[in-house]
Amino acid sequence: MSPASPNQSAPIGRRPHPARFTPATWLLLGISLAPAALAAPDPAEAELRRNTTELLDAIAPGDVSVWDRLLDARAIQTDENDVVRDKAQLLAELKPLGPGLVGNLAVDEFRVARRGDVAVVSHEDREYLDYHGQEIRSRFRMTDTWIRTAAGWRLLGSQVLAVLMDPPAIAFGKDLLCSYAGEYRLTPELTATIRCEGDELLFERPGKPVRHFRAEVADVFFEPGAPRTRRIFLRDPRGTVDRFAERREARDVIWVRTR
Repeated sequence: MSPASPNQSAPIGRRPHPARFTPATWLLLGISLAPAALAAPDPAEAELRRNTTELLDAIAPGDVSVWDRLLDARAIQTDENDVVRDKAQLLAELKPLGPGLVGNLAVDEFRVARRGDVAVVSHEDREYLDYHGQEIRSRFRMTDTWIRTAAGWRLLGSQVLAVLMDPPAIAFGKDLLCSYAGEYRLTPELTATIRCEGDELLFERPGKPVRHFRAEVADVFFEPGAPRTRRIFLRDPRGTVDRFAERREARDVIWVRTR
C-alpha cells in the first residue's frame, strides 16, 4: 500500500513505515549537507594589506626605508591638504614626530578591486595622536593604486582625504539664538524662514524638508551630517543680524534678511 498523501490520513491502527536510509543514502546526505568550501583568500589582497600596514606604521617614526621600498619610482600622492608630491618629495617630507607628539595609524576598513597587475585599494584609517598631553583622534580615507612588479606590489598613486566630522555643539541663551530668526532671501524666487526652537535654528524653504542648524560658536552654525558647510551670520554697523553667508569651505553664498 502506498503511503497516505498529505491530504489523506493513514488508516486507524496503521502507521506509515518510517523512511529507511541505507549507509549510501547517509553518505549522499552528508555530502549534500556539507558546507560549501570557503573561497581561498587572495594572496594579493593579503600582501596589499600587509604593505599598507607597513606604510602606516612607518609614518610616526619617519621610516623612509619602508616608503622607499614600497613606492614605485613614478609614484604620485595627493594629500589631505591638496598638496601633490612625487616620490622624491614625499620621502623628503617624511620625518619622525616631533617632541611632545606620540601617535599611530591603524587600518579600520580595507577594500580591494583588482584586475590583473593593477589593484585599487580603499582603506579608512584611524589616527591616534597624543599632542603634548591632549588626545586627538582623526580618520583618513585613502585610495591607493598598486601595480604588480617582479619585486612585488608597488604603490603608484595615492589620494588622502580627511574624514570630516561634526564639531561639538554649544548652547546659549534664547535671546541670542532667536536674534537670528527671520526671513531671508537669496533671489526673489529663493526665500527661507529661520525659526529658533530649543537649542537649534530651523531653516525652512517652501516645498523643502526642514533643516536643523546647531551652534558651533556665536554667529556660526553647522548642519549635523554636513560638516563641509557653515552658516555664518553677519551684522550691520549697529550689530543687528542683517544677512548670513552659506559657506562651503572658502566659498560664500549670501542670503539677505528681509524681515
